[in-house]
Amino acid sequence: MSLNIHAIAASDKNISNEKDHPLREDIRLLGRMLGDTIRELEGESMFDLVETIRQTAVRFHREQDQEARHELDTILTHLSHKETIAVVRAFSYFSLLSNIAEDLHHNRRRRAHLRAGSPPQAGSVTLALKRVFEKGIGGKELEDFFAKALISPVLTAHPTEVQRRSILDYQLTIQRFLKDRDRTQLTPNELRHNENGLRAAIQTLWQTRMLRSVRLTVQDEIENGLIYYHYTFLSQLPYIYAKIEDLLEQHLDKAVPRIASFLRIGSWIGGDRDGNPFVTHQIMLHAAERHAGLILDHYITEVGKIGQTMSLTERLIKVTNELEGLASVAPDLPASRIDEPYRRAFLGIYARLIATSKHLGLPVNAPCPEEIAEPYADSAEFAHDLDIIIHSLKQHRSDWLARGALRDLRRTADVFGFHLAPLDMRQHSKVHEQVVAELFEKGAQSERSYLELSDAERLEWLLSEISSVRPLVSPYCNYSDTTQGELRILHMAAEIQRRFGHAALPNYVISMTTSVINVLEVALLLKEVGLLQAGDNPRLGLNIIPLFETIEDLRGCTAIMEELFSLPYYRKLLQSRGGLQEVMLGYSDSNKDGGFVTSNWEIYKAEIELTKVFDRHKIRLRLFHGRGGTVGRGGGPSYQGVLAQPPGSVNGQIRLTEQGEVVASKYTDPEIGRRNLETLVAATIEATLLSHDAINHHAPQYYEALEHLSSSAYAAYRNLVYETPGFKQFFQESTPIREIAGLHIGSRPTSRKPSDKIEDLRAIPWVFSWSLNRTMIPGWYGFGTAVENFIQRAPQEQEALALLQEMYRNWPFMQTLLSNMDMVLAKSDLGIASRYAELVTDTELRQQIFTGIQAEWKRCVKWLFAITGHTELLQENPTLARSIRIRTPYIDPLNHLQVELLRRYRSGDDDDTVRRAIHLTINGVATGLRNSG
Repeated sequence: MSLNIHAIAASDKNISNEKDHPLREDIRLLGRMLGDTIRELEGESMFDLVETIRQTAVRFHREQDQEARHELDTILTHLSHKETIAVVRAFSYFSLLSNIAEDLHHNRRRRAHLRAGSPPQAGSVTLALKRVFEKGIGGKELEDFFAKALISPVLTAHPTEVQRRSILDYQLTIQRFLKDRDRTQLTPNELRHNENGLRAAIQTLWQTRMLRSVRLTVQDEIENGLIYYHYTFLSQLPYIYAKIEDLLEQHLDKAVPRIASFLRIGSWIGGDRDGNPFVTHQIMLHAAERHAGLILDHYITEVGKIGQTMSLTERLIKVTNELEGLASVAPDLPASRIDEPYRRAFLGIYARLIATSKHLGLPVNAPCPEEIAEPYADSAEFAHDLDIIIHSLKQHRSDWLARGALRDLRRTADVFGFHLAPLDMRQHSKVHEQVVAELFEKGAQSERSYLELSDAERLEWLLSEISSVRPLVSPYCNYSDTTQGELRILHMAAEIQRRFGHAALPNYVISMTTSVINVLEVALLLKEVGLLQAGDNPRLGLNIIPLFETIEDLRGCTAIMEELFSLPYYRKLLQSRGGLQEVMLGYSDSNKDGGFVTSNWEIYKAEIELTKVFDRHKIRLRLFHGRGGTVGRGGGPSYQGVLAQPPGSVNGQIRLTEQGEVVASKYTDPEIGRRNLETLVAATIEATLLSHDAINHHAPQYYEALEHLSSSAYAAYRNLVYETPGFKQFFQESTPIREIAGLHIGSRPTSRKPSDKIEDLRAIPWVFSWSLNRTMIPGWYGFGTAVENFIQRAPQEQEALALLQEMYRNWPFMQTLLSNMDMVLAKSDLGIASRYAELVTDTELRQQIFTGIQAEWKRCVKWLFAITGHTELLQENPTLARSIRIRTPYIDPLNHLQVELLRRYRSGDDDDTVRRAIHLTINGVATGLRNSG
């Protein structure tokens, strides 16, 4: 029997463009090799079984063929546990290999575009700067922009990243073999070796455990986060800076000063303790130490490598006095290096880096000089030594030596310092309240408890304590475990800043901020550990960042910031931080609270009003976007997302979370990682320097229309999720939410507190569950009803529709909103969702709710087409449409298998093999969808 598992890639319907021929060939190659692996290791009958399931699932998907559905049910029902595991793994790996081929093809197409000398593409730094220059913005203005800018993707450890590192490493191995085939003309012998390597990697994958055997610890999450520095960040951030500087030099036709380091990678991993009891003070120290250890190891390695290449002799060059001084103090000076000042200088830097690592209490993984050198006081001293070398090289016209690896190392020193990544702390406001209430009880002279005080009384007391140099915490009091734990965390924060610098831990995020009091409670706790110095000229050692998450909180955030800025003492604190206040807006919880349309609209409105408040008080605003991977959690293309922000809200400053499986898909491959980072930079440059009000005088009319849409969408969503009797049962039985809780994919619980209420469920598993059953409610529900109501209630229906069409043409926010929803609707599949709905034991409840969901989905598609003028989903995104079509034959069988496995498991078959198979299907579907959580 010939191999047909990869046949979907060969059909003209799915990959018809001739430019996509290499993608078709790569998928054929990988599919054939995986098929051969299954045949060799599992037998011909297993191969035939997998192929039969694929073909039957395709028939069901394309035609909703009830005969195919019956055949599929019959096959899946009679699978043995062993067969089930093998089939699940087969389709999971087909998805994985398809992803690898697609990623390579994206890089291939981009490189072909560049080689052809085609115009720069949207989202590239090249085009962004070209547009800036065309507008007449000069080098000095750009220099000022970079000096004030901060662009920071922040890695978070949320439980939708299901891949093991072993799997990621083999992805890269397979990718390297494919790149060699693509970019090098291999001889027949080399081609044979390449194919052998591919087959060996795929065979290893097949025999590698896909799932973690134990739940991730926070230490594991820290290590998982660090691998992306090795994969991408350490190499690609310097590349982007060098590209920008080279583009500026080309345009200005002269050398330009080194631009400020505005692009940095942040992290929550090890500092985010909201709902995660496993993040302790020791864990936070461990995160800081691992960060510092990784970057110092990198510096030591790179300095050693570059130093070995610097064989320049004093007999042929004349170095600067500063370089001679640097070279003269190098330890262990061999006679063979006496005339090579640069090698001697690098030897001295190497020794000082070793000494620095030891001084910081970090393990040293490199040969150590016999002589003890003086450790660097900070990374600025290290960078200064590199500057001495670069200046000396340029002085004797060795400019090319001053570029390349040395320039990249100098940039790395500036970007990553000795701390690698700024670590954010985060905790829930209720925990702060609990701690402050206990401190009040044991330290304040009051007959009433803290919680009995009015807001005004609390405010007055907090300001009094924050401005007082007298400590509130007493060494003679016995405090609860919670209070002791929080104080230990904060003491450790002060210690981390002392050891690794203030940049190592610069931010404190307050979850569920609902009032000014939440901010002042944190300020008080920081004062108690020395991170806020009280007095007439107070100094704040951390940025205090309120996080507004629910719809109600988003609507009230501007009033809270207005009240906060009216407090003179708080304004003094802000001045000590450069007059900048960061505000975080939560996409995930606001979506779970109010639905897709309302969440996006309330965040947009909040940004507009926050900009006005900050301008009025002359305080600089930095927005921190708490986005997840899926559209339901604020995900979607970064370029369009940044450009869709209200005018004036970006202003060169933006942070955003990178969560779950999105981190792996964006940053495992260095080329794709660089492209994603560059896109973020390009969007921020354009949104800041080329910003214009796209809708101008139409704004009131557009805003009024969106307000009506949001109101109807909110009502429809709330009615379904929170007001429909039995909806919780429908959700729990029609999705794998209960089974997700048992998958070892994150260190934190799925709910904020022990409860099965939807209100207490974290937004991540909420969205993840709807993604897995292919309903994807968080990314579209309510829009269809909203548009229908808006048009039906209008005096003239055609005029109402014309208005929405005009809004879509003119308004980036509306374009992004509908584009993201278009993507979610394309990834959803209500045919498959109906199979999950059959798991609901109450037939009447199932029919009532699922019928309503089906009707709303059809309304959404109908009105999306009516507004955009499209006739099919993803009409303007053929690349993504092709990607989904390629992956569907691999994802659909996993969904069908998951339904059957859930049915078995919930019927009492709790065999370990069944549980493992369920978790494998969760892994496989998430891999195929790519942005599931």
